[in-house]
Amino acid sequence: MLIYPNSNRKSPPSIIRKNEIFNWYNGDVWQREVGANMHILVVDDDPAITEMVAILLETDGYEVSACAHGDAVLPLYRAQRPDLVLLDVMLPGMDGVSVARALREESDVPIIMMSAKTDSVDVIAGLEAGADDYVTKPFENSVLLARIKARLRRQEPESDTLKIADLVIDPKAHEVRRGDEVLHLTPLEFDLLKVLASKPYQVFTREELLEQVWGYRHSSDTRLVNVHIQRLRAKVEKDPENPEVVLTVRGVGYRAGSTEQ
Repeated sequence: MLIYPNSNRKSPPSIIRKNEIFNWYNGDVWQREVGANMHILVVDDDPAITEMVAILLETDGYEVSACAHGDAVLPLYRAQRPDLVLLDVMLPGMDGVSVARALREESDVPIIMMSAKTDSVDVIAGLEAGADDYVTKPFENSVLLARIKARLRRQEPESDTLKIADLVIDPKAHEVRRGDEVLHLTPLEFDLLKVLASKPYQVFTREELLEQVWGYRHSSDTRLVNVHIQRLRAKVEKDPENPEVVLTVRGVGYRAGSTEQ
């Protein structure tokens, strides 16, 4: 089980080592190494949820760190560089939305928000701040694991470049260019753009994008798609209010812009 530390340390150590336990601003941080597998940071101030999620993830073969205070997340992330952050919306200190925004300013690490069903406004705020996905509490173990695996999956990159409007996508280099300019996208934003560019004449419904980019099946919640399309447009469009790269087909979904510029 997770261990609850009693330390009164008020500032984070410069290096957080494997299995080190410390307390910062009453925010408890734990880690238990379970092998050289992918590493997930769980951020939640409910010890019962934290322990349940940690056991679930460790049983599935992940290495797990956990902290209970928003102010402890960035130092822990910088020290350990987890492969994914599972982040609660409501936290003491820095709230989950602010943590997501701060993480996204310095990293492309996949972020999955955790929220009660009544926190729909906070969920949207978290997605707009840079979170890739979310789960609602209480969640089924299989749903949480599926969301995590979808964000951590590693696919063999295609060798051929793709074009969408005036952009060139290089899947092998995981790079998007407009002329000599390289556009910085998160892995999820890159996948979303690549799916649209892969079939330039097809209109993708939001449900199809949820399945192909997020790995969802039979989901009716299209907020993920809408928010991430907005974030993608902010990065790839010359004028996001008049998009040329990612076009909306009213009442249907989205498609790639013409490559004839």
